[in-house]
Amino acid sequence: MAVTDEVGTLGRGRDSFAKERDIDEFVETLSRYENGEIAADEWRRYRLLRGTYGQRQDDVQMMRIKIPQGIVTGSQFRALGDVAEKYSRGFGHVTTRQNIQYHFVLLKDAELTMRDLLTVGMTTREACGNSVRNITSCPYAGVAHDEVFDVTPYAEAMTRYFLGHPLAGVLPRKFKIAFEGCPHDHALASIHDLGWYARIVDGKRGFRLTIAGGTSILPTSGYLLYEFLPVEKMLEVADAIIRVYHRFGDYKHRQRNRMKFLIRELGWDGWRQKYEEALAEVKAEGGVHFDGTAAASAVEQAPDWAPRVAPSIEEVARTAASVSPHGPGVMPGSVKLQTFADDYLKWMQSNVGLQRQPGYVHVTVRLLLGDMTAGQMHVLGDLAEVYGDGTARLTVEQNVLFRWIKASDLPELYRRLQAAGLGAAGANTIGDIVSCPGAESCKLAVTQSRGLGTVLTEYLDSRPDFVSLVEDGDIKISGCPNGCGQHHIAAIGFQGSVRKLGSRALPQYFVLVGGGATDEGAKFGRVVSKVPVRRMTTALDRLLTLYKDGREPKESLGAFYRRIPADTVTATLKDLAQMLPTEPRTEDFIDLGETQAFETVVMEGECAS
Repeated sequence: MAVTDEVGTLGRGRDSFAKERDIDEFVETLSRYENGEIAADEWRRYRLLRGTYGQRQDDVQMMRIKIPQGIVTGSQFRALGDVAEKYSRGFGHVTTRQNIQYHFVLLKDAELTMRDLLTVGMTTREACGNSVRNITSCPYAGVAHDEVFDVTPYAEAMTRYFLGHPLAGVLPRKFKIAFEGCPHDHALASIHDLGWYARIVDGKRGFRLTIAGGTSILPTSGYLLYEFLPVEKMLEVADAIIRVYHRFGDYKHRQRNRMKFLIRELGWDGWRQKYEEALAEVKAEGGVHFDGTAAASAVEQAPDWAPRVAPSIEEVARTAASVSPHGPGVMPGSVKLQTFADDYLKWMQSNVGLQRQPGYVHVTVRLLLGDMTAGQMHVLGDLAEVYGDGTARLTVEQNVLFRWIKASDLPELYRRLQAAGLGAAGANTIGDIVSCPGAESCKLAVTQSRGLGTVLTEYLDSRPDFVSLVEDGDIKISGCPNGCGQHHIAAIGFQGSVRKLGSRALPQYFVLVGGGATDEGAKFGRVVSKVPVRRMTTALDRLLTLYKDGREPKESLGAFYRRIPADTVTATLKDLAQMLPTEPRTEDFIDLGETQAFETVVMEGECAS
């Protein structure tokens, strides 16, 4: 089915990514499993490919909605809100890969979720599992002053090429792709299996292509495959790389079956030979045509249709509050920020940026811990259609980006965001902390990363001097080594861990410093300490004070920590890292965001099933 918004009322249209037969097949496969016709392992592999992931709690699922390039239309926002209200906890979570996740979904409601989202063209297909995952891209594509060209149509073409591709769901492990058109790597393409960077050579469009990037164990910045590849060749090159990975990847060892391990096993020359053979095979089959001319002509123009009538402030407030979040875990609204007389000016400074198109700005809606309630999703959909171009983009920082906002509309837009509880300043500052879901729901997580995210967000809100000090730097938190919170590439990263004190388990975090996405590729943080969770605000205070006292002019937080010796940082945190069996208080054994004593409950995850 094709879903295209009516331009006269809703803004930009987009064809559907969803197919009804995918959902019918999901229902049939579930019935076969329930009837004992297929084994649990086969069912698990299948449901993961349909975005349905087991949680640490019995009988509930995490459902991941694939949002290609993070682009969401107004009608899709409202449908996402309806799903959050009917089948989840009344809110959704934006991931670091521009997806939407719902938690605590009953398996019986998975089909209903899929069918509700089918009506607005959204799919869960290949959102999880050993597949080509959601293809991400720079959220500023098409409006940035310094971009080489708009990568949107190229990322869109690759998404549609691989969605349902014969090899897309039968890979050794997940396979991630990102597109970036700006000099700054907003999409973090350097840590992807395929990282596409826009280039123009002799007037011709193409890409610098890096491959086999990744984090988790063996963090790797992508290897350079092409300094310049014409856009017309991108699909056949990607197809050939997928073929090599499918044929020679490690299907047996869960911890070393990403593409970076395949290249280490074969060696660069050995891998390159396999790739050249596969590319020749693709070409012998007729190649994969891509019309670069059509993509180059797909220039995003300013909205020329009549926007919707703006809802009143009161109506926005009612809609935002219409659904109360419920269930276990850290809820939206748990993070408490201060109110200041100059909040609007602070918001303008941190959340608003100029587009290259005169008279227009882009606005970042800061989502605390990446969460938005069902009512807030409805409001975001409405505001996108009133003030923007009918769409928004989810970002890898777990926020929402409105584009094509008229500068003259900023005061009214801000008032409505405030009424919806979405007017927080500080977007993309060090106070805008990124966190994975952690042990709240994930089987692999050790700690409650969202609990730490709440505490550090509130702490930095109380220290505006630190936030204004760091012009370029970030904090990212993961509850385990896998790095869904991308802590490996943060200026300051925290990774959940545990230490034993006698017979008791105490939650702690590895502290990493110096990570970042740079012009030279990904830089990975160095582990400098292990700090008990209840001392993390003090640790952060010391890390930022060390930066304040020792930085060079215009030096970013990440660059500072890459420059200074790791031993210096370790010494700064030494007394915090030490804890004798007689030192801890009762609360030291309780993780942030929890009320019960900490337990190390790490289950078998489904990331590589």
